[in-house]
Amino acid sequence: MSFLRAWLIVVAMSAVSIASSLPLALLPQPAAAQAMQAIVVEGNRRVEAETVRSYFNPGAGGRLDQSALDDGLKALIATGLFQDVKINQAGGRIVVSVVENAVIGRIAFEGNKKIKDEQLSAEIQSKPRGTFSRALVQSDTLRIAEIYRRSGRYDVRVTPEIIEQPNNRVDLIFTVEEGAKTSVKSVEFIGNSAFSASRLRDVIKTHESNLLSFLGNNDVYDPDRVEADRDLIRRFYLKNGYADVQVVAALTEYDPEKKGFLVTFKIEEGAQYRIGSVDYRSSIANFDTGSLRAFSRVSAGSLYNVELVEKSTEEMQIEASRRGYAFAVVRPGGDRNFEAHTVSVVFNIDEGPRTYIERINLRGNTRTRDYVIRREFDLSEGDAYNRALVDRAERRLKNLDYFKSVKIVTEPGSSSDRVILIVDMEEKSTGDFSVSGGYSTTDGALAEVSISERNLLGRGLYAKASVTYGQYSRGISLSFVEPYLLDYRLALGFDTYWKEQKANSYTSYGVTTLGFSPRIGLALREDLSLQLRYSLYQQSISLASAYNNCNNDASNASLAFNPTPAYIQSVLGGADPTNSTSSGVYGYGCYGDGESSLPVRKELANGATWTSSLGYTLNYNTLDNTKNPRDGLLVDFRQDFAGVGGDVTYLKTVLDTKYYTPLVSEIVSVIHLQGGLLSKIGDRDLRMLDHFQMGPNLVRGFASNGIGPRDITYYNFGSSGDALGGTKYWGASAELQMPFWFLPKEVGLKGALYADAGSLWGYQGPTSWSATGEVNSRACPTCGLQYDDGSTVRSSVGVGLIWASPFGPLRFDYAVPITKGKYDVVQEFRFGGGTSF
Repeated sequence: MSFLRAWLIVVAMSAVSIASSLPLALLPQPAAAQAMQAIVVEGNRRVEAETVRSYFNPGAGGRLDQSALDDGLKALIATGLFQDVKINQAGGRIVVSVVENAVIGRIAFEGNKKIKDEQLSAEIQSKPRGTFSRALVQSDTLRIAEIYRRSGRYDVRVTPEIIEQPNNRVDLIFTVEEGAKTSVKSVEFIGNSAFSASRLRDVIKTHESNLLSFLGNNDVYDPDRVEADRDLIRRFYLKNGYADVQVVAALTEYDPEKKGFLVTFKIEEGAQYRIGSVDYRSSIANFDTGSLRAFSRVSAGSLYNVELVEKSTEEMQIEASRRGYAFAVVRPGGDRNFEAHTVSVVFNIDEGPRTYIERINLRGNTRTRDYVIRREFDLSEGDAYNRALVDRAERRLKNLDYFKSVKIVTEPGSSSDRVILIVDMEEKSTGDFSVSGGYSTTDGALAEVSISERNLLGRGLYAKASVTYGQYSRGISLSFVEPYLLDYRLALGFDTYWKEQKANSYTSYGVTTLGFSPRIGLALREDLSLQLRYSLYQQSISLASAYNNCNNDASNASLAFNPTPAYIQSVLGGADPTNSTSSGVYGYGCYGDGESSLPVRKELANGATWTSSLGYTLNYNTLDNTKNPRDGLLVDFRQDFAGVGGDVTYLKTVLDTKYYTPLVSEIVSVIHLQGGLLSKIGDRDLRMLDHFQMGPNLVRGFASNGIGPRDITYYNFGSSGDALGGTKYWGASAELQMPFWFLPKEVGLKGALYADAGSLWGYQGPTSWSATGEVNSRACPTCGLQYDDGSTVRSSVGVGLIWASPFGPLRFDYAVPITKGKYDVVQEFRFGGGTSF
């Protein structure tokens, strides 16, 4: 037995030794551990078998175990190419059986009226000639419903329908039941005491539904818009000194009876703060903090305004960067005194992290050229990262009005001190074609057809062509602007125009102007700009023959008369038009039958006149809203020097200032000051056409050209009494604009109460001229001009109606003159307006 046991042990050890020496390939393998060549694909029609095999990743030694097979199965299902995938083993092989998804032949939409097929097709993931996937169809169904909800239709129903076609193809039909529009029925505020609900409704974008809601979509309930309104309300309070404000919640509730949403904002205002002190602290050695004081827009005693603090911070940081402190960071801080309700503002200047811009990547600009976007940055690849400059670039890109949205974010770069700027944009249409129509009591009916492009050829160029045709005026104009001349932030533009102003009830003559004006504009600061210009234009006067016949023929029965000396003295002021009494006082015979004024007739005889001038405009603008300002200052200072060639010389200076400030209960006060001076240069006379002409643009309640020096020669004998204009004027106006609180904001109606005062005087045009073409030889060889040029202060009070109507901005004014000149022309009612469609 001992021998037998020993022999068995030897045999077993030998077997183990022999087995260990055999190759692994000759040993039997588990069924799952097969080679890649053992995979057989069945059921595939469009997808290649090799493509299916590629989803199975073998392990060590090129073998497929159970784990690799499971991973391959999941990967094939995730492709969305197959309805079903099965893996079996047969005869030492791995059999992958697939059932391919059908191919989509066409996609159609039915029942959709409010949203076009093209818009829906762009939003869904299923595409014609693509692979059909039930999961994808379900996702597309939800996406279409979401699009309708965003447009205010919460009752939308979307049903997908699959129609099978031969050759494993299907048609996909989305049937849409749009439902009724779900609007906002009310917007309320809780906790507001400093500002009325009406004022806060003017701040937010969500509006209540009303009779004019069909003109827009701001009354449609949009949860994203409501959430954005919370920030608008908060920013509004912070701008007005409420540093502790919190918009706690925006509550929305659907009211089945009203079939709309009720939106309520809950606000905790807190106290209103003023600035107690302003201090500057720096942790950077040798940094002069006093040099940044000039860039601060906040001062002690003023109302705390977070927007001014932010603008001050931005300008200080940019200035520090210009002075060589590339990594300086300005951080505002504030210590609140809760008892005194003051905030001590501190601008801390510290050394920031040394971070550089590795790249600036642009996304979404399919039409706009890259360089058009990059030139709005004051930094480039390799520069020190400066958040203030990045924010400024984002603001500039938004102001271009080329994009629906612009967002600049940062991503980590290749190292810890590198960042990548990502500029995400969504482009929008920048071309406009408009037909405008309007009517005013001065210009009559007027129509304009124009075509313009703000981003011509994607190069950021602006071009516009327009044709105007009206009752009393017509014209053609072409404009072009290159906003970056030679890659500098200089805007080069030019205007070419032809205008014809016809005679009307306010002027006896027409004026035709043909001109060309190139200009260069640049921004000195965010709120200060400068424009340099050159103007070259030709002007000529047209006059009806009835106003230029100079008929003094005493044989004409309708004109023949023999005035007595008493009549000459009392009525004609001592002027004897025909010297019929041998008085020796020749009068103004050329005006006896209603001739136009001497300066007009002289301009007509001189023919076309060329004016060549250089000028500039300084513009300071801090308005909160250019279309509907409520707060801020607008100052416009212009000077033009004529005499760089041409037939005319003068220096014209104009100042125009408007100051808006909000008062109580949404009442806005407007102070308007203006003045002008026309100075004669050299020996050339000033033309009447170069004089200032004023009317309701200076003092309301007067007609166009109704104020200032006027021809009164033979005023009692039918003279046209042409306005001659003046070389000096001033004007002051105080106006209160207020909404009609009983009307919804969306109606766009505001009332105005105002008082105007001003004066125009100082005529310096021709007063005598050698008459020609006289029929009556007894007429005076030199016709003089008699005119009224008193510096009487004109004043008026009135009421106005301002309507931001669906047909364009309209204004109606009724003003009553309080003081006026003897020969001024009054026009108490005036209106004007127009629109584009």
